[in-house]
Amino acid sequence: MRRAIELAARGLGSTSPNPVVGCVITDARGAVVGEGWHQRAGGPHAEVHALRAAGTAARGGTAYVTLEPCNHTGRTGPCAQALIEAGVTRVVYAVSDPNPQASGGGATLRAAGIATEAGLLEQEAEEGNAAWLTSVRRGRPHVLWKYAATLDGRIAAADGTSRWISSPESRADVHRLRAEADAVVVGSGTLHADDPHLAVRGRPGTDPADQPLRVVLDTRATVRPGARVLDDAAPTLIVVAEDADTGHLPGVDLVRLPADENGISVHALLAELHRRGVRSVLLEGGPTLAGAFVAAGAVDKVVGYLAPVLLGAGRTALGDAGIDTIADALRLRITETVRIGPDLRVTAVPEAVPTAPKEH
Repeated sequence: MRRAIELAARGLGSTSPNPVVGCVITDARGAVVGEGWHQRAGGPHAEVHALRAAGTAARGGTAYVTLEPCNHTGRTGPCAQALIEAGVTRVVYAVSDPNPQASGGGATLRAAGIATEAGLLEQEAEEGNAAWLTSVRRGRPHVLWKYAATLDGRIAAADGTSRWISSPESRADVHRLRAEADAVVVGSGTLHADDPHLAVRGRPGTDPADQPLRVVLDTRATVRPGARVLDDAAPTLIVVAEDADTGHLPGVDLVRLPADENGISVHALLAELHRRGVRSVLLEGGPTLAGAFVAAGAVDKVVGYLAPVLLGAGRTALGDAGIDTIADALRLRITETVRIGPDLRVTAVPEAVPTAPKEH
């Protein structure tokens, strides 16, 4: 199953709006005879790839799958039926499918006389498929907030300079996060301060079709023609207030959403992105935008790149998040700490499922 989880991760960034899934087939003696993963939305599922690799050796064998085999016909056929027809006699899956349109594969397998077990390495498999599971369970994309800061929590010096706080190795790692995301989100402050490009660069083998959607929250439509984010390296969506003047942006993909004095509604934005098939968001904006997402209960994971640098003054990583007392602090559970060049990458998730106490 651990191998199946590794295989599933190969599909990150190319299967949305479908889940990432991995599958390993062993023969009747327990030897691995087939492996597969879901490579692209609309293409064969992991089980089909693994069964094709196994051929007749799958008969009498066991299938290890990270997600309950699907039980419906969409752009591909039901995997539960494919496993039955291949003569597999045992199926072990990690996570039960929460999608009511596709669930029931386990029951179908049992009805066909196949020994079926659920829950093996469930937590590990859930972590690898967090984006899709969040989208199904919560009806919105999974949000990963990434930031780079000094050891004393500053993202820019007192004079506003910020390039480069983190190391080249950390910046390269951020492109990995972008490649795995469906959308990268920034605000107008970051747009004007940094003129970011936001496309994936420096990763050989990245399919141009897998570039994330670049999303700019620009309440008053202040982006100007010529901004790097408007080039053709990746698709771009400019999100503006309902009454914004956008006459200077002909041909730009725009969406109008509700806004107040604090900016675009976070909940309306996530609903719109979910409608467009976005299942994972990489939040790369500055402290104001990050604060709005935290206040809205819409941050599912935090990745901080901490550089061994001290500034003592300047902007902090997180702006006003509607937290007035230590009792209301958003408590996180650290899931990983890794050295990236000279920096430390810290990954953490909320101790409880984020709620939405207030709009910000």
